[in-house]
Amino acid sequence: MAIVRSLDPVALRADFEIYEREFRGRRLAYLDSAATSLKPRVVAQAMAGYLNRYSANVHRGIYEIGEEATAAYEAARARIAAFIGAADPHEIVMVRNATEAINLVAYAWGRKNIRQADTIVLTEMEHHSNLIPWQLLA
Repeated sequence: MAIVRSLDPVALRADFEIYEREFRGRRLAYLDSAATSLKPRVVAQAMAGYLNRYSANVHRGIYEIGEEATAAYEAARARIAAFIGAADPHEIVMVRNATEAINLVAYAWGRKNIRQADTIVLTEMEHHSNLIPWQLLA
């Protein structure tokens, strides 16, 4: 049985340091998440920790720092898999951003599954990153 918790917007805002700032005497209402998503404190701390402790390419280095970076990366993959209930951590594909994820789906899944007579439906409001890959596939 899943535990359902209500969303507390005040507690959620407290997770983001940027919301502590004021702009012209007003609290921030951030609406540009399509370009850059805000990072909660825990994510910013993890990123700083990586940059300060490892800062090595994952799955590339055969030296201690590279191996530590790889271990941390794979531990994150395992935590994500457990969080979403994936059967195996290798089902989790890490990408840099939504654009890369959309491109991966369009080019890998789309090339295998979309056929000549199929119709790809998009809205007029699609972001450029979700329009171009499907146009190229078509």
